[in-house]
Amino acid sequence: MKSSKENKKGIHLRSLPRNLWAVSLTSFLMDISSEMVINILPLFLANVLGVKTNLIGVIEGLAESTSSLLKLFSGWFSDRLRARKWLAVAGYGISALVKPFFYFANSWGVVAAVRWGDRVGKGIRTAPRDALVADSVPEEQRGLAFGLHRAADTAGAMLGLLIALLVIWVVQSNSTLLRENTFRTIVLISLIPAVLAVITLAVGAKDVAVKGASAPPRFALKALGRPFLVFMLIVGLFDLGNSSDAFLVLRAQERGLSVTGILVMLVVFNLVYALVSTPAGALSDRIGRRKLIIAGWLVYAAIYLGFGLARSAWHIGVLYVLYALYYGLAYGTSKAMIADLVPEAVRGTAYGTYNAILGVLDFPASVIAGLLWQGVGGWQGFGASAPFLFSAGLALLAALLMAVWMPGAMPGAAPRVEEKA
Repeated sequence: MKSSKENKKGIHLRSLPRNLWAVSLTSFLMDISSEMVINILPLFLANVLGVKTNLIGVIEGLAESTSSLLKLFSGWFSDRLRARKWLAVAGYGISALVKPFFYFANSWGVVAAVRWGDRVGKGIRTAPRDALVADSVPEEQRGLAFGLHRAADTAGAMLGLLIALLVIWVVQSNSTLLRENTFRTIVLISLIPAVLAVITLAVGAKDVAVKGASAPPRFALKALGRPFLVFMLIVGLFDLGNSSDAFLVLRAQERGLSVTGILVMLVVFNLVYALVSTPAGALSDRIGRRKLIIAGWLVYAAIYLGFGLARSAWHIGVLYVLYALYYGLAYGTSKAMIADLVPEAVRGTAYGTYNAILGVLDFPASVIAGLLWQGVGGWQGFGASAPFLFSAGLALLAALLMAVWMPGAMPGAAPRVEEKA
C-alpha cells in the first residue's frame, strides 16, 4: 500500500489539467525539431555557404532580438484579446511553416530570412503559452506546472540533439566539417515533430477565461522602480558581452572538434543544465539571488577566459559542459530576482521589459563578437580568442558591480530581499 505522502504526490500529478500536458508535449516536440537544426545552423553557414563570423553574428543577433521584443508585444496582445491558445498556436505554426525553407536555402540571405521567421514564431508564442499555463493551474500547483513544462522542454532539446547526432554519424561519420546533404536530411526529419507540435496544441489545449481587468500593461520604466532599473543596467552590461552561443560552436570546430563531437558536447551540456537548475533555484531561496547570480557570472568569466585561451578540442568540450553551470546558477535566478524587486501588479511588465532590453542587446553583442573575431572589410579582426576574452572581461565587471550594489525592494514587492553579502 502506498504511503499518504506518495498518494498526495500522485494526486497532484493526476490533477494537473489537460492544458499543461498539451503545452508540455507541444514544447517537447517543437524543441526536438528546433534543436536538431539550430545547433548545426552556424556550421552550415560557415562550412557549406562560407559565411564569415561577422555576418553570422548579424544573423543570430537580429533573429534573437526580434524574438525577445515580440515576447513583450505578444503577452500584451493576449491580455487585450483575453485569450492565449490561438496566439500560441499561431506562433508555433509560423515556426513550423518556415522551417522547410531551410532545406532549399542556398545563400546566407535565405538562411537569415528563415531564421528570422522561426524566431518571430517563438516571440509570438512564448508569453501567451506561459500565460496559458499560469491561467490553467491553481497558485499552489504553479511551481509544479512550470517545472514539468521545463522538464519536457529540456528533454525535447536533448532528444533533438541525439537524433541529429545519429544522422551525422550515419551520413558522414566523424567528419570535422558539416556536409550539405547531412544538413538537409536533418531539416527534413525536423519537420515531423514541428507539425505534430502545432497539432498537439491546437487539438489538446483550450482557452481559459482570463480573470481581472483587460487593460494593457504600461510601458513606463519609471513605474518599475529604481532597484529594477539598476539591476537592468548591470545585467545589460553583462549581456553586451553575452554573444550568441553559435560562436561557441564555431570556436569548438575551429579548435578541431568534429560535428559529432560538437553534438555530444551539446547533449551533455543540456543534461548538466537540467540537473543544476532546480537545486540552484532552491539554493537561491536560502542564500539570496544576488550571491548566486554573482557566482554564475564569475563562472561565466572563467569559462569564457578558458574559451579564449583553449588550445585543443578537448579543452572546448570540457569548458562547454562546465558552461552549463552558469546557466543553472544565474539564468533562472535572474528572473526570480525580478519578482523580489518589483510589486506584483507590474511583474508582467517587468518580465516583458527584461526580455525586450536583453533582446535588443543580443544584436550588438553578436555583431561585436563577429567583428572582434574576423573584422570587416580590410580589417581582419583580433582573431578567434578576442570575442571570448571581451565577454569574460564584461562578465567580471558586471559581477563586481553586482557585488557592491545593495538592492532594496519596491513597496509591495516580495518581503524578502537580498541579504548583505
